Amino acid sequence: MPKLKKHSGMSKVFGKNGKMGHPGTRHNTGKKNAASNRSGRKASYLSKSDAKRLKNVNY
Repeated sequence: MPKLKKHSGMSKVFGKNGKMGHPGTRHNTGKKNAASNRSGRKASYLSKSDAKRLKNVNY
């Protein structure tokens, strides 16, 4: 049986310890205002219930 591929979209957003990035911060940031760029740099965290649900997903 072949190896399972990880979900590459999830691996770009979620970290192993429940940290997640913000959408819209990867490119075209020159036309966005400075406050949204600053807030996009900070990581936010998954809730405990979401982290428990996504723990078994291969990412």
